Amino acid sequence: MKLIETVIKSVHLDEVRTTLQQLGVEEIMVSQTVSQDDKTRESMFCTGTEYVADVITKVKVEIVVADDLVNEVAETIMKIAATGQKRDCRICILPIDETRIYFAKG
Repeated sequence: MKLIETVIKSVHLDEVRTTLQQLGVEEIMVSQTVSQDDKTRESMFCTGTEYVADVITKVKVEIVVADDLVNEVAETIMKIAATGQKRDCRICILPIDETRIYFAKG
């Protein structure tokens, strides 16, 4: 088993989620993240005024998959989320020795 952690732009989330379901991935965890980097400053215009944003909101997707699906899942995410811009899609693949699921009592 492997844990795939990827940070992508939120506009790609629905397509990534749908495609992963087609691959047989049943469950993903999604959390909102904020990244700050002087090199990824983006300019935007609002009512004729330019604003520079150096804090970018993205989503972190965490997926636990079997070893035989790791490459296919990672390549699928890259095809959808990579736009050719720097730091637009990051993927980390980590080994998992054991998973446990706990339920709250009550």
